[in-house]
Amino acid sequence: MLAILILTAVEIEARVLARALSLPRLPSLPFSAFGRGSLRVASVGLGAAHLGSRLEAVMSPADRPLVVSAGVCGGLDPALRVGDLVLPDSVISDAGCSLPVTGTDAQRAAAAGTVPARTGAIVTSARVVATPEAKAALRAATGAVAVDMESAVIVEAAAARGLSSLVVRAVSDDARETLPAELMRLVSADGRVRGSGVLALARPRVLRRALRLRRATRQALMSVAGSLARLVA
Repeated sequence: MLAILILTAVEIEARVLARALSLPRLPSLPFSAFGRGSLRVASVGLGAAHLGSRLEAVMSPADRPLVVSAGVCGGLDPALRVGDLVLPDSVISDAGCSLPVTGTDAQRAAAAGTVPARTGAIVTSARVVATPEAKAALRAATGAVAVDMESAVIVEAAAARGLSSLVVRAVSDDARETLPAELMRLVSADGRVRGSGVLALARPRVLRRALRLRRATRQALMSVAGSLARLVA
């Protein structure tokens, strides 16, 4: 059986995907990780901030897993809608380097199934791309169809270890959506909700956007979960 290591940014992504794949928590690890046999799911922080310290801990020494960067992304192509699946062929780093996604065509086809999935390039940004103007500028500069904050780091780490990679993302905010700064400050680098930021939700405008983003994130994660279920089947 193919060993698969699924890496997400934040804990909620890891929990939702693990639940969809019926994976129990791994209590021996001091961070959010789930698994059974050679299939594992772990969070590595926003921007893959904790990838270095967590990757070896969650990998089985005997396995050479397919490393999957999974979770939500922001749409840059105006044609993309919330929940649309993105299975890129390449990742553009924040420094502008193009990195190939090295999973096989068969693996990518399995992840897509019969669902229309967008290919092309995804760009990884060190900063949240929060406004329609910023998204349009990033698309014009890179040609990417979507943006995230982790995939380039994960794909590069996989390549450095001689491991194949796949990126399975779905859109949580499209090219027209603005992400309020108050919401971005709610989440720490390890993906936990900051208690000090919750007061921002008392503002009706922020609360409405938070609830809309929560629904969109859930929809996107369900698309990713379906794709991963097809991949591991």
